[in-house]
Amino acid sequence: MTGPEIILLLDEQFGPKIKEKKPEAIDPFVEVEPQHLVEVCTFLRDDPRLQFDMLNCITGTDYLETEKAKLAKAGFEPHVEVVYHFSSFVKKHRFVVKVCLPRWRDQQEGQLPQVPSLVALWPAADWHERETFDMMGIDFTGHPDLRRILLAEDWEGYPLRKDYVFPLEYHGIRGR
Repeated sequence: MTGPEIILLLDEQFGPKIKEKKPEAIDPFVEVEPQHLVEVCTFLRDDPRLQFDMLNCITGTDYLETEKAKLAKAGFEPHVEVVYHFSSFVKKHRFVVKVCLPRWRDQQEGQLPQVPSLVALWPAADWHERETFDMMGIDFTGHPDLRRILLAEDWEGYPLRKDYVFPLEYHGIRGR
């Protein structure tokens, strides 16, 4: 099944729960609200026409323009995205689902945006969600063990956020 065909199927099944559709993208995708993610992904996995049996990866992207000169041309409000790449070994097709979140929950800096965990659907989501949590500061609600995976537990901040300031030292050890 092609990306546009998958999008058509999702649109028929979920209607307004599909926020955005990009069938012409190199990797065709749909965008869903966080509260619909598990329902849509369960359909992707369980529908016999789709059978997405593999979660390839989960990534986070920070859409923040920090240069004032480029801000007017950016064309987007600051936000973060969680991007899910799926494959079907049986059907030999791929697909992408995106979730857009505010940079901070309730617009309060330091309050992590939340999206439901997919560990119950694909156990491989475990480490992918932990890495995205660790580096981007996304809270995967319902994750069985959400804690840092690359950085120390007492590390402050999320290094892949565009406004992250690398500390001059950590536990008395100077960097750079």
